[in-house]
Amino acid sequence: MDINLSQAQGHCACRERRQSALAPSKAHFLSSSVSPDAALTSAPSPRLASGLALALLGAVAFSGKAIIVKLAYRHGVDAVTLLMLRMAMALPFFVLMAWWAGRPRDGVKPDALHWRDRLGIVWLGFTGYYLASFLDFAGLAYISASFERLILYLNPTLVVLLGAVLYRRRISAYQWLGLAISYGGVLLVFGHEANLSGEGVWLGSALVFGSAVSYALYLSYSGEMVRRLGALRLVGWASAVACVLCIAQFLVLRPVTGLWELAPQVWTLSVINAAFCTVVPVLLVMLGIERLGAGLAAQVGMVGPMSTLMMAAVFLDEPLTAWVLGGTVLVMAGVFVCTRSPVAAPVT
Repeated sequence: MDINLSQAQGHCACRERRQSALAPSKAHFLSSSVSPDAALTSAPSPRLASGLALALLGAVAFSGKAIIVKLAYRHGVDAVTLLMLRMAMALPFFVLMAWWAGRPRDGVKPDALHWRDRLGIVWLGFTGYYLASFLDFAGLAYISASFERLILYLNPTLVVLLGAVLYRRRISAYQWLGLAISYGGVLLVFGHEANLSGEGVWLGSALVFGSAVSYALYLSYSGEMVRRLGALRLVGWASAVACVLCIAQFLVLRPVTGLWELAPQVWTLSVINAAFCTVVPVLLVMLGIERLGAGLAAQVGMVGPMSTLMMAAVFLDEPLTAWVLGGTVLVMAGVFVCTRSPVAAPVT
């Protein structure tokens, strides 16, 4: 599961709207409609400081996933095996998260999972987490960690485009401007990457972009289930399904005995990936959003691509050039413009 900060915020925003409708008095700090300025003035200082710290650490930890994967590839492991190790280690946490979110509270039992819910969870787990994760891991074998993070950061723009295709939502001129800026930044870095890495960049870029599209599809179709089941419950079960699929894929494509031939560094890096780039960031981001609201937490999450650039330069010796920095700034600015623009009404 490759949840970045904006993706977690998408789930929490749906949950927050649901909670604010049920209990407005308790949704003050959870409402995604609260402006950053309002959050700054209304939140107590210790709560604000802790929320900023949690959201910042969560964003940086999520960004470390690509660094860990690239380091592991240096020891001869393939994407199928590496993804299986990460998901197998994270599986108990996701099951626990789903159980915790679905337990009775104050004597009120959550809605039972009907067969349509179960089928929906399996489908969303396949598209949103299994397929997105596998394509991302596979793509990282061909492109730099910095470029991978930029492509994944396009996810909000893909949701806008899918909204126009699937729900006939009109894209405003302001959103078109944001799309042009962000994709212009990606093309800028792509040209630089192609000169350094060769033909493999085309395949790696396509795989990672497919990962972003897969998760955008998940976000586009999961809204109703998030409102009915809750964000944590849906994320927990869908992620658990993805973990099982990754394990099954490994058992079909790779011999189990090959695990004992892996370098010790691969096992160590997989533990770090599962714990500190998957489980811990999910908790940090959820706690940060609870204290800040999704709006302010989204602004904190913009440190993600920059933190990837810094870590890639330090741990992977990836060149930190003006082309990469310029493209990163364009992508971040474009996503900001696109997501902060007014939502257009559906075409009638």
